[in-house]
Amino acid sequence: MGQDIPKQFMHVDGAPIIIHTMMAFQQHPDIESIAVVCLSGWETVLQSYANQFNVTKLKWIFSGGSTGMESIHNGIYGLKENGCKDDDLVLIHDAVRPLVSQDIISSNIVICKKYGYAITGIQCKEAILESDDGFEAEKSIPRDTLIRTQTPQTFLLKNIINVHEEAKQKGIVNSVSSATLIAEVGNRTMHIVPGEEKNIKVTTVEDLEMIKALMHVKKDNWLK
Repeated sequence: MGQDIPKQFMHVDGAPIIIHTMMAFQQHPDIESIAVVCLSGWETVLQSYANQFNVTKLKWIFSGGSTGMESIHNGIYGLKENGCKDDDLVLIHDAVRPLVSQDIISSNIVICKKYGYAITGIQCKEAILESDDGFEAEKSIPRDTLIRTQTPQTFLLKNIINVHEEAKQKGIVNSVSSATLIAEVGNRTMHIVPGEEKNIKVTTVEDLEMIKALMHVKKDNWLK
């Protein structure tokens, strides 16, 4: 983002992005507790914001890692060490996806309860080209079988811990998401929950502008 503070603490519509994200889970009746894997040095700020905005389900703050995979590792092992059970459901979500809907959260829970895994994803609509440098391309990739993953990505705690244990044995240290990690480890079927275009991840300043707009857009009454 090129800003002076981490993007999850940037304010949108009167609150930090991470507060909007946590509130989506705070408001869901089936979510019992929230854990945040936090950038080192920002733990007190996070807790202060949670107190200010009454995020009462925030129960644990764990230290972040040097990669996303390491941060997820710290989070799930932290839950295990703090008494969470093997069959507890864990929804792993990007702090900077503040517009995740209650329907997506509910669907993740239902599918994970049924299969042990749930991955939020959207069918790819765009034509896809393959390029090594981002400027030239010679190959296209059929879009019909491509899924753009989002979060949450939901697991029984024992299942995602087992995946990380297998990753250690195979020397996998920097997979970009839990879904890609499962694919790299292999021998598991991931079950897909329909995502939403509004469930965007704030990565650029342009994304921030889109989030601001989407927070104030309502569906027209005449639309089915």
